[in-house]
Amino acid sequence: MATDKELSDFLENVERRAFKQAAYAVRKDESALDIVQDAMIKLAEKYGDKPAAELPMLFQRILQNTILDYFRREKVRNTWVSLFSGMKPSGDEHEDFDILDTYESEQGSSAAESSADQVERAQTLDLIDEEVQKLPSRQREAFLMRYWQDMDVAETAEAMGCSEGSVKTHCSRATHTLAESLKAKGIKL
Repeated sequence: MATDKELSDFLENVERRAFKQAAYAVRKDESALDIVQDAMIKLAEKYGDKPAAELPMLFQRILQNTILDYFRREKVRNTWVSLFSGMKPSGDEHEDFDILDTYESEQGSSAAESSADQVERAQTLDLIDEEVQKLPSRQREAFLMRYWQDMDVAETAEAMGCSEGSVKTHCSRATHTLAESLKAKGIKL
């Protein structure tokens, strides 16, 4: 079980990198600070009793979920603001006004995508997830730490308890295996 000192040291070490990750994702420094703070609080409250070795993976998952929650809240907030900002103008000449006729989805948002595109994207992500799960455990672990958690080679090697060369080998093998298996399924990277 992680001691208070280990938890505190972990949060101190991950704080700057987590902020950069959140800021890159949401493009707002104030929101990124809130996201990181929320993720740190959740980790301390719910998983502070876990072993210190599990903290990096747990924190990364919590941070990603907190970022996704932010986008969900923003989507709902923006939808309501845009709906109410263009409400029916006053006057009798607008009797046939329908709010849905005037609402247009923002270009590039998931609401602007066709249902077919959304289904195709979800299916592609599912296929990628399946292929990642098929990787040998050490390759999967190295791949996720390096490319999902954005850890550098030294951090990954320390977390995995192996050399930096082993991390590079595992990541290289994982990316080649994923590229080949996804290409065979018709997914071009």
